[in-house]
Amino acid sequence: MDYETVIGLEVHVQLDTRSKMFCSCRADYQAAPTNSRVCPVCLGLPGTLPVINKRAVEYTIMTGLALNCRIPEHSKFDRKNYPYPDLMKGYQISQYDLPLAVDGYLDVVADGQENHVGIERVHLEEDVAKLHHFPDAPGESYSLVDVNRSGVPLMEVVSAPDLRSPEQARAYLMKLHSILQYLGVSTANMQDGSFRCDANISLRPVGSTQLGTRSEVKNMNSFRSVYMALVHEVERQRGILEDGGKVVQETRGWVEQRNVTVSQRSKEYAHDYRYFPEPDLPPLVIDPAWVEDIRSGLPELADQRRKRLAQQYGLSDYDAGLLTSSKAMADYYEAAVGSKQLAGQALEKFAKQASNWILGDLSRLLNIEHQDIGQTRVSPAHLVQLIDLVEQGVLGTTTAKTVLEEVFYSGGMPEQIVHDKGYVQIDDDAVVASAVSQAIESNPKAVDDYLQGKDTAARFLMGQVMKITGGRAKPDLVNRLIQEGLEALKH
Repeated sequence: MDYETVIGLEVHVQLDTRSKMFCSCRADYQAAPTNSRVCPVCLGLPGTLPVINKRAVEYTIMTGLALNCRIPEHSKFDRKNYPYPDLMKGYQISQYDLPLAVDGYLDVVADGQENHVGIERVHLEEDVAKLHHFPDAPGESYSLVDVNRSGVPLMEVVSAPDLRSPEQARAYLMKLHSILQYLGVSTANMQDGSFRCDANISLRPVGSTQLGTRSEVKNMNSFRSVYMALVHEVERQRGILEDGGKVVQETRGWVEQRNVTVSQRSKEYAHDYRYFPEPDLPPLVIDPAWVEDIRSGLPELADQRRKRLAQQYGLSDYDAGLLTSSKAMADYYEAAVGSKQLAGQALEKFAKQASNWILGDLSRLLNIEHQDIGQTRVSPAHLVQLIDLVEQGVLGTTTAKTVLEEVFYSGGMPEQIVHDKGYVQIDDDAVVASAVSQAIESNPKAVDDYLQGKDTAARFLMGQVMKITGGRAKPDLVNRLIQEGLEALKH
């Protein structure tokens, strides 16, 4: 029997507010000393009363609008009861039946097609404290609680079960991540827990409309982890079904080191949490005029920016899509191109050159060092100067790549590096002719291949000349002198 994969994603996003969700404690807990961002409210002490963070509500509505959601006029907070040791009050203030945003969608491209993914809800809650486990401590193992994270505003985006492959799930997450960064509502940094994903996945016979028994997968801290965990779950569940077994509804954890999911506990249902309206907070009435004011202030998002860059700078839709997938990269690109004050064909030419350098060699260096473009020493001004040096004939492309690497690691200006290292392009006919003669004399087989009609041999010889000159010979001069030298031998 052939099976269809059904995936729904729950994404928890820490909102980038100055204070916590229901108290005035600062929300910048990541680098703060342990248990230094605490007060009676987020400690859950008896007799304390929560107060709603208006900015967190605004950010959630903003996100809902960007995800094409409807914003109901009435909303409320609820108590979600469960007994985990990182839950200070013994319950979590969340939202159940009246969330802030509902019935949205997100269109994502994956598996060679555009996929329409429903957004069931976007709701607001508070984060929990953080447990630090010491399993290898001398004597008995133990855990300690850091309350700093308790009460930080946490927004949850729940998709419909509309995703049909791990690739679609990854594409959805990456687009949602981009939207959050463009909105500025969160850092959306997966490494520090600001963007966390739980995946619900099940299999069903192809053609069936009934959902299969699902597993919830947790502990995934990267887009790759989500993809790999879902690939593993598809194979695990398929194996169970093909052997005549039944998939158990449970929560499973992703183990990165072994590339497997492992059972953690049976999956809870909504009634297990005993939701009821939060008695210490009033219901919310969302003014439609406020919603429209938020809507009018939405920034340009990635899809809109992609279309504008393609039109404004003559970029391909593919390149514009790569540049705008990250707000930081799009900002960097526009800072570089905008600094030149060009127009017409000159603007399009420079815009394409900047795109090629950013998406090519600069991105390669960023990937090697696991850096975001916002962390690089290569500023837009550095890049512009490097491109100008190539255009002026001071540098060849090969040498320019070497200079870029030195800028990347040192932060020096390209002009100064070229001056200090003597990287200026060689355009002296006599010097280049000498290198060409050396290359021709040292590679008789390539010369013979050319004489036999293999034009590719000339490109090999050009590479040899570049090696002899340290990549500094002017390419068009090298090409002309090689052709002249080979043609002379032919006759």
